[in-house]
Amino acid sequence: MRRCGLREGAMAVLSEALAAAPRARAGRPDFAREGKDWPNREVSRFVRAGGLRWHVQVAGKGPVFLLVHGTGAATHSWRDVLPLLAADFCVVAMDLPGHGFTDQPDDAGMSLPGMARGVAALLGALDLRPAYCAGHSAGAAVLAQMCLDGLIEPKAMVSLNGALLPFKHAVSPLIAPLAKIFAKSPLVPFLFSMHAADPRVVERLLKGMGSVIDARGAGFYARLAAKSGHAGAALAMMANWDLASLQARLGKLDLPVLLVAGENDRSIPPADADRLAAVLPRGRVLKMAGLGHLAHEERPAETVAVMREFCA
Repeated sequence: MRRCGLREGAMAVLSEALAAAPRARAGRPDFAREGKDWPNREVSRFVRAGGLRWHVQVAGKGPVFLLVHGTGAATHSWRDVLPLLAADFCVVAMDLPGHGFTDQPDDAGMSLPGMARGVAALLGALDLRPAYCAGHSAGAAVLAQMCLDGLIEPKAMVSLNGALLPFKHAVSPLIAPLAKIFAKSPLVPFLFSMHAADPRVVERLLKGMGSVIDARGAGFYARLAAKSGHAGAALAMMANWDLASLQARLGKLDLPVLLVAGENDRSIPPADADRLAAVLPRGRVLKMAGLGHLAHEERPAETVAVMREFCA
C-alpha cells in the first residue's frame, strides 16, 4: 500500500472532519430556519436589486433614516434601535452583501465602493432617499463612501464606533492578504463556523470588543457565525476593504457627522474619533462612558436619544 504524504494525510483528516460535521453548518443562513424568530421579522422583506436578493427591513413613517451594520453582523444589530427610531422616521436597515440573508456578490461587490453601489441600488429599488443615516463600525465607512460618491445626500450622518481609518496595529498590513487567502478557501469559513457553533466562543469574541450584550443578542451572532456562508462573507469583506483610499477623501465629507465612540471599545480605538474630528469639516465627537464596540446594542435607548437629538 502506498504511504500517504504529509499533505495527503492532512487532507484526509480534514475530509473526515468535514464529513462528520453537521451539514447545517455549511452554506448560507436560511430565513425560514435561522430567521424564524428574527428581530423585527414582521417588517422584513426580500428585494432584488443590483443583481442580488437583499434582506431588508422597513418600518415607520417620516423622513428616511438609513441604518448600516458592520462586518459580521446583520439587521439583528439594530433589533432595539429600529423600533425606537420608527416612531419618528421611516427606518431602513438591510443585511449587507453576503451577510445574514442577503446574497453574496463577486469580489468587486464586496469592496467598499462595491458595497456602496449595492446599497444605493437597493435604495433605488425601494424608491427611498435617506434624509439621515447611521452606520456602525464598517457600516459608517459604507455610508461615508456613498456620500462622497454622490449616491446619497443626507442632512446628517452618525458614526457609531466607525471604522473609517486604516488600522494602525503592527500586523495590519498582513490582514488583507491573509483574508484574501482565507476567503478563497471554502475550508477556512467552514472550520470557523464549526468552532463558532460553541456559544462560549462567540461570547468571548463579543467581550473582546469591550461589550456585554444580552443573551438573546449574542445568540443571533452565534447563529450567523455558525454558518460558513456568513463567516466567509466577513472574510471576503476584509479581503477587499481599502480604508486608505477612503481616508484620503474624508476632508471632502462636508456634512454634519456625529462621531460616537464607546470609551471601552477594544476594536476601534476611541481616539480615532478625535483624529476624525480634526479631518472632517463638520465632525463632532461624543464619548459614551462604560460602553464598548456594540454600544448601540448595550444601551439602545440612550443611543437613539443621541441620534435623534443630533439629527433634529
